[in-house]
Amino acid sequence: MPGTLFVVATPIGNLEDITVRALRVLGEVAVIAAEDTRRTAHLLARHAIATPTTSLHEHNERSKSASLVTRLQRGDHVALVSDAGTPTISDPGGRLIREAISAGIRVEALPGPSAVLTALAASGLPTDAFSFLGFPPTKSKDRKKWFLRAGQVAGTLVFFEAPHRIRATLKELYLIVGNCQIAIGRELTKLHEELVRGQILDVLDGPLEERGEFTVVVFIGDITDNELPAAPSPSELVTEFCDMTVNREKTRRQAIGILARKHGFSPNAIYAVLEAAKKSGK
Repeated sequence: MPGTLFVVATPIGNLEDITVRALRVLGEVAVIAAEDTRRTAHLLARHAIATPTTSLHEHNERSKSASLVTRLQRGDHVALVSDAGTPTISDPGGRLIREAISAGIRVEALPGPSAVLTALAASGLPTDAFSFLGFPPTKSKDRKKWFLRAGQVAGTLVFFEAPHRIRATLKELYLIVGNCQIAIGRELTKLHEELVRGQILDVLDGPLEERGEFTVVVFIGDITDNELPAAPSPSELVTEFCDMTVNREKTRRQAIGILARKHGFSPNAIYAVLEAAKKSGK
């Protein structure tokens, strides 16, 4: 009878944040496939677990997945863990899971720590719907696409960022979505945990320590019917548009996007109003 592939969430900082079930599974499986065996060894030693580990990271997942699936087919139970949090959430493991499913192997996920949900729950921002975009890319072309995608989110956006890029990313995000409400979790659940809340510019102007791991929550927002303000007149929209493009150095696209989110209209509707005003000479 085939074994089971257990997807096990592990602590994102505080080693006490692991479930009784996760400890039992880690102690009972034949092998633990770990993103970093040295880091996982600390967790296992803390709980006196002697299960052998094997590395499974982004550079060897393609080659290692086949052998792990073979073990599962022979009847071995395997646990998949990442460095921290829930495997496959901006971490390796997805290929192994897909190959196991294709081979008819049972895949069982154990719920537990997640930096995404931890930051979201403490952010104070709407949680009824959210989008997770992982890490912003580092290459210019891919990064541009990522920010354009972020600008299309209506609701709450969650992403990760490295400490040496956090300020640059927030500045770029501001240009796309405007001065939205934001919550930034740094070193979540660890000794020096910090959660900063406010508008993007307030956070940038504040003492944002550029060390540790960052999880960013942004409410770009979708204005509900109960929150709809009085519709602005075309002349008011033109005035706001000119202020942003002339005085605040926004591009035409950026200004239209900000006006659309602020007033609850689609970008196309804002564009149509501006074009109509242009043709009428207002």
